[in-house]
Amino acid sequence: MGKKPHKNPPAVKIHKLYAVKGESFERTAKTCPKCGAGTFMAKHKDRYTCGKCKYTEFSKN
Repeated sequence: MGKKPHKNPPAVKIHKLYAVKGESFERTAKTCPKCGAGTFMAKHKDRYTCGKCKYTEFSKN
């Protein structure tokens, strides 16, 4: 018996991370304060998490 094929997660849709304002781009997703402006944080139900450095911010909701 062989191994099960590996299923890759769906890719991040880059058009959801930026918004076009005239001739410039604006970031719509929250960026990590530790890693800098190039790393976005994942939005969960009750928190924001950085996948690179594992920094987490909890929501007040």
